Amino acid sequence: MDSTKINEQKKHINLWPALVFGGALILFALVAVGVINQYIQTVIMFIGINIIMSSSLNIVNGYMGEFSCGHGGFMLVGAYVSSALSVLLFTDSSWVGHSLLPPSTAIFLFPVVIIIGGIVSAFAGLLVAIPSFKTRDDYLAIITIAANFIFVSLVNNLEFVGGSRGFMGMKNAIYAMEDIIRLPYMLIWTVTFAVLAVFFIRRLMRSTFGKGISAIRYDEISAEIMSVNTNHMKVVAFMFSSGLAGIAGGLFAHVLGFINPSSFNIMKSTESLVMVYLGGMGSLSGSVLSAIIFTFLLEAMRPLQILKWVLIPLMLILLMQFIPEGLLGNRELTDVFPKLKRFFRRRDI
Repeated sequence: MDSTKINEQKKHINLWPALVFGGALILFALVAVGVINQYIQTVIMFIGINIIMSSSLNIVNGYMGEFSCGHGGFMLVGAYVSSALSVLLFTDSSWVGHSLLPPSTAIFLFPVVIIIGGIVSAFAGLLVAIPSFKTRDDYLAIITIAANFIFVSLVNNLEFVGGSRGFMGMKNAIYAMEDIIRLPYMLIWTVTFAVLAVFFIRRLMRSTFGKGISAIRYDEISAEIMSVNTNHMKVVAFMFSSGLAGIAGGLFAHVLGFINPSSFNIMKSTESLVMVYLGGMGSLSGSVLSAIIFTFLLEAMRPLQILKWVLIPLMLILLMQFIPEGLLGNRELTDVFPKLKRFFRRRDI
């Protein structure tokens, strides 16, 4: 390549990674000096988990135009797999009487455990996707609801993970990490996985493969005529969505330190649906925005106790009746506020 061509090349910089990284540093600094207490940290962690749940479900229900209603079941798979691995590897479990690895290794291997939970959840999604996408329209919703009940019922009858009594002990892995260096590990990893989930979904949907997924929503027959392998894309998108739900489940389990099958029943799936339809189907920034709003709504409704589980399904009904397009529809924040585009596009320097 001659010097003329080299001079003609332009250097670019993306502003949004710097903004995200800077915001994360500010957040962790505020935690370190005690400005953000444990309660606020927990709320932030639930926001991160809900961002992963809403944006992952939006791949199927929004971008692809299908209707999955059992996202909580895949969250359950990831939660139990990562929790069981965490207890088995890093704690003195009742299964083998001792940890399989030194507890100190949790500081390096914890994200691997969470990702393994996501991978197993993705394969669970494959088992559901193969028969599901041979059907059309509302049948996918029925099959995914049935899968959610199957996963919950199965774990209810697995005594080695506590059955209906629940499962605990995964917090010990966090304590092992804190014994080495005192850091808010769960906050760090929840924020990290939430940012990575949004990043990879954005890259997927902007790719040629992602354009094929979006084409299915508009007209599946036309997409097939244009040589789009719709069945393959449906399965891959559903597996990716399920895998992210599994990662959210693993983070959820380690934040709480205790899980039981009822934590992932149809109400958890309904929460995901509310967030997707609140933000807008096919809007990634809408999913992020709705996760933040919905988490604060859940905290505000906490004093209502059991009445909260009446209001959440009611919210879904009202959303689909009066604002079915959601807050942003299929637009992004940069479409609503064009001046934000300067933070998200490449610029010459």
